[in-house]
Amino acid sequence: MVRGLSMFDKDQRLVVCNNVYRELYDLPDAVTEPGTAFADIVAYVVSNETGHTAKEARAIREQRINDHLAALAEGESFSEVRHLKNGRIVLVTSQPLLDGGWIGIHEDITDERQAEKRIEWLACHDTLTELYNRAYFHQQLRGALSSRSEIAVLWVDLDGFNSVNDTFGQPVGDALLKSVARRLIRVVRKADILARLGGDEFALIRFGAATHEQLERLAQRLLATIGTEHRLLGRKVHITGCLSIAHAPDHGRTPDTLMKHADLALHYAKTSGRGSYAFYDPERDYESGRVKRLDADLKLALKKKQFELHYQPIVDFHAQRVSGFEALIRWRHPERGMISPADFIPFAEASGWIVEIGNWALMRACKDAAAWPADTKVAVNLSSVQFEKGDLYGAVVGALSASGLPAERLELEITESVLLRDHPKTHDLLHRIRALGIKILLDDFGTAYGALSYLRSFPFDKLKIDRSFVRDFGTPNERDCTAIVQSIAELAKRLHMTTIAEGVETREQLAMVTNAGCEEVQGFYFSKPVRVGEIAATITRVRQIFSRALEKSAWR
Repeated sequence: MVRGLSMFDKDQRLVVCNNVYRELYDLPDAVTEPGTAFADIVAYVVSNETGHTAKEARAIREQRINDHLAALAEGESFSEVRHLKNGRIVLVTSQPLLDGGWIGIHEDITDERQAEKRIEWLACHDTLTELYNRAYFHQQLRGALSSRSEIAVLWVDLDGFNSVNDTFGQPVGDALLKSVARRLIRVVRKADILARLGGDEFALIRFGAATHEQLERLAQRLLATIGTEHRLLGRKVHITGCLSIAHAPDHGRTPDTLMKHADLALHYAKTSGRGSYAFYDPERDYESGRVKRLDADLKLALKKKQFELHYQPIVDFHAQRVSGFEALIRWRHPERGMISPADFIPFAEASGWIVEIGNWALMRACKDAAAWPADTKVAVNLSSVQFEKGDLYGAVVGALSASGLPAERLELEITESVLLRDHPKTHDLLHRIRALGIKILLDDFGTAYGALSYLRSFPFDKLKIDRSFVRDFGTPNERDCTAIVQSIAELAKRLHMTTIAEGVETREQLAMVTNAGCEEVQGFYFSKPVRVGEIAATITRVRQIFSRALEKSAWR
């Protein structure tokens, strides 16, 4: 047996136990012989568990025995968790017997509890820098504002971070983000909330009243520590940052308003030059500049057809083929070149342009996919704004009708933001879309604050495991991430859902996620996102990767 077993008679004496039981509690032979009193075993465990005085140990032993016998008297099985001195966590389930005795099953749940704690930690933290993440930051910001606390938000954006990645590579870029995080931690107070919002952006909630001069000195210290030379992987890297400051209640009483004003001030600081900082000033005309230009540029981009879709393959590992492609939007600006979605999607959502952009992407993806092999699907991302504004159902039906693409070949990806409001209209719309034969995917699973609860609210077809779990393979967090990926894959299997692992870049990562039970994978190991004209070549290239690997017995 993989679990410990103990059996006691009506006189509370041991009848039999197995080796796992002995090993779990490190019990000597003297207290595991048949006929040993339950009280003697409890006394031994307590004395080795607690480290209390003999008098205290005696009181704990008596209390534990009395509680156990009282629970047995109820005639129903019951469970309790024991935290052992050696760090092990044991779930003990006792089943009363008809003759007055009982059977105890002792299960070592240490790994499961550690994985649960890791999931709880990941729900609140950024895995790269180990700072708080965006979701936790906004949760704390909402709480502080709802309690009418006086706070300040300081938003930091690194200058020229992309050039560091392009010049030195992503490992140096990641090391720089971690170095910046460590330095910022040394400057802020423990009571404050420091988070990585994503990419090269960091934010701080400073609690308590503070004067303009105090916040200015804090901003100067934060920027100074960022600007000091970083030694990373044998290289010397220099970086600066820009910073904005907005405080409540003067600059906003809601999270959206306060962050919007901090964002406006941040962009103003960036226009002032590297290493600059700026307070939000309600008298300054922010809207006349950047926002109006961006709004006009997005309108022109739609009219001039400057958006394009790139496609990254999703690979069915067991079938050894491309099962589909995820459509990823890009903006080819005539002056600024290729613009990442991270730089325009947030504004497009805030301004409402995302509805028209999303409808275009949906139509374009369906038309492109209609020319692909009949067993190849296309996955399109949806914004929460598309559920709230416009006619999403009509857009989906229209795209399928105009393209001739079967509904079974379309997959729609949503994130937790779609479900956060738990609106009946949203759930009804998802069910109507799914009834067409379209598959619904939950993206970035494992990092969302309420991801598990969402699985109960809607029957998703697929879960996309966030790339952060895959990226940490080969790091000190490897064991935890492997356990989490295995747990998610097993959970999905029981719920009849398919799991897709994102961010697979190496053969080792591929082996980890497939051994954990993931059916589909996506990442640079197979291909970067490609233009629609490269779809056929990409399908062939993936097939060749499997062929070469099988010849070398790489996955046997």
